[in-house]
Formats: sequence, C-alpha cells, structure tokens
Amino acid sequence: METINENQIIDLKIKANEIRKSIVEMLYHAGSGHTAGSLGMADIFTFLYFNALRHKSENPNWPERDRLVLSNGHICPVLYATMAHAGYFKIDELKTLRKFGSRLQGHPHKEFLPMIENSSGPLGEGLSQSIGMALASRLEKGIERKIYCMLGDGELNEGENWEAIMLASKERLNNIIAIVDRNHIQINGSTEIIMPLGNILAKFKEFGWNGVEINGHDFREINHAIYTAKNEKERPFVIIANTIPSKGIREWEGNYKWHGKAPDKEEYEMAMKELNLNN
Repeated sequence: METINENQIIDLKIKANEIRKSIVEMLYHAGSGHTAGSLGMADIFTFLYFNALRHKSENPNWPERDRLVLSNGHICPVLYATMAHAGYFKIDELKTLRKFGSRLQGHPHKEFLPMIENSSGPLGEGLSQSIGMALASRLEKGIERKIYCMLGDGELNEGENWEAIMLASKERLNNIIAIVDRNHIQINGSTEIIMPLGNILAKFKEFGWNGVEINGHDFREINHAIYTAKNEKERPFVIIANTIPSKGIREWEGNYKWHGKAPDKEEYEMAMKELNLNN
C-alpha cells in the first residue's frame, strides 16, 4: 500500500479548498444546482484526481487510463471543478455551468464533454455502466485498469443498483471500486426517514463484495481505503465514505435543504469569505 505524508496531506487540503471555492462560485453564477453533495465529496475527488487515478489531462483518451463513472450526476459541479483544476479545461469555463450552449450542463453529458466517461442524470445506472466497462477491460490484455463508480447513498434506493451489486460479485470484478457518498441526506430530507438504508457496508459484503467504511474528509483514511481497494484481487470493493453535506461552510453543513439549492449573493459572499480563511 502506498503511504501518504504530512506535506502531501497539506497540499491535498489546499487543493480541496480551492475546488470548494470553485464549486460555490460556479453554483452562484448558475443560480441553480446541487451544493451539499458537491462540497461534501470535494476531498474524495481531490484525492482521486491528484493522487490515485491513472489519467492524463493532456490526453483524456489515453487508452490505459482508469475510468471514473459519476452515477449521482447531480453532484457534477465537484467533477467539473476538479477536472478543471487538474488541467482538463480552463477554470474560467466553470462559470458557464448550466448556461445555454455550455459544455457544463446540470448533469454530465458525454456528447458535450468527451473527456468524461459517462452521461448521467437518472439515478441508479452508474454501477451497471461500470460493470460493462469492467467486463470490457478484461479483454484488454496487459492493462491494469480500475473502474471507480461514484454513488449517492439515497441513490441506493434504486433497485437496479442491487442487481448490479449481485452481478459484479458473480463475475468477481476485482477491477471495480465503488465509492458511496454516505451523507445521510437526499432532496426531501434524511435518507433514514425517507427510506432507511441501514448498514450499507454489511449489505455489500453479504452480496459478496469486500469493503471498508471511512471518514470521507480524512486523507489518511481515504488513502488507506483506495490503496486497499486497488490491491483487492478476488472481489469488487466498496468504500462507504461518511461525508458532511456542504462540508467547509459551517452554516450549511448537514442541512438537506442545500441538496439542490444554489447560494444567493449574500450566501455566496459569506461562503467565499469562510473558505478564504481556510487558505
């Protein structure tokens, strides 16, 4: 397993904070979009694009790259912001989020943005798409590719996910790493009130997966989980990442109403002031 030192952690924290600022700014300029999950997953996305993923921003179609499938497509602001900071396109383009003619739509569209791996909008489809990619990767000799599938916890209400979880286990797809954003909210309230999910990790394991549960804001835990998953040889692997919705903005943290809400001018200025203090 690869180790991570204190200087790397500091760099990742700084980068994640810059990505959070970009998320707040792009949502403010858009006037709509999904704030809570985007801010909550900034640390995970930062770690993936700046530490774990095999990818080349200067060559997005590099054949040997890992694949990142965003199933919960509504948190695309964090995907767009992270990719921009990683060099896939100019950061200024983030201000076009959800605008007519923009490549950065409210849910990712591969036709508009070819450097992403999938179009997403309807929940519950990403893991099935990941299975197709994982099976296809088996046919490519000599390439050790991982398929990362990002899932929301509320999204696990969709039955298609559990069919896919069973199939991934049956096929022993050790090249799939699913990361569940366990933030306990969905658009109408608490996941445990709307549709209780119980012990998600235990359910995955009962279906034949390996996995761990972590603090999704602790880079040491993220590092340990990702590299444990990379070294799994027998089964698909799931990481249950406990995150705080709207992480980084204390006034918004944990409030489900920010699931699908963008900041107004006053909220934007307050949030940017708080994030600037984190530099």
